[in-house]
Amino acid sequence: MQTLTLWLVLLVLQFTLCLISYKLFGITGLYVWVGAAVLIANIQVLKNVELLGLSATLGNAIYGSINLSTDLLNEKYGKNTSKRAVYLGFFSLVSFTLIMQVVLRVPPSLNDFAQAPMETLFSFLPRLSAGSLIAFLISQLSDVHLFELIRKFFPSRGMLWIRNNGSTLISQLIDSVIFVLIAFWGIYPAEVLWQIVLSTYLIKALSALIDTPFVYLMRSMNPIWELGAKIAK
Repeated sequence: MQTLTLWLVLLVLQFTLCLISYKLFGITGLYVWVGAAVLIANIQVLKNVELLGLSATLGNAIYGSINLSTDLLNEKYGKNTSKRAVYLGFFSLVSFTLIMQVVLRVPPSLNDFAQAPMETLFSFLPRLSAGSLIAFLISQLSDVHLFELIRKFFPSRGMLWIRNNGSTLISQLIDSVIFVLIAFWGIYPAEVLWQIVLSTYLIKALSALIDTPFVYLMRSMNPIWELGAKIAK
């Protein structure tokens, strides 16, 4: 019960910080948040916890704030603005992965204490890194296009919850399937793979549902410094 409570606190904290970033800095704030959240998610994902009887990773929590950001950008500023956030997040993750692999290969001094823990955190297997990168790009672009598609059928302001949850729930299923198959195909039997997909997706789906009041609140906000207001749709 303590784990679930702290996970919910973490989830709400991350959504709240995303909201504050938008309130202060507008589009630019969400761009920065997406770039940072992608990196944080790939560190958090290394920590496994048990939620609702399922094995899960903490990275699923902050990942929900990325979908919150891209859906809000799509809602208020258009599809192209949302896609830019996805590309920025992808570039941030690629850059981070490449830089840390070089950093780990720099010989440490005799007084160094950080090499071992850094290797534990950042010596990602290429297969896991590839799975994360490919799953992020495909699922997030799918989220953007699905949001736009759903808006054609449910265009009213009051139907934002359908656009937000519909696009996120489908895109997160895509993300879970792609990542697990790339990362673990041939390592676990098929039935275990689908169990991992299911448990991962259920946690992500719960995160997506909890972000609904935040996307409504953020839509009604007028940022203090709208640094990116003139970005074309």
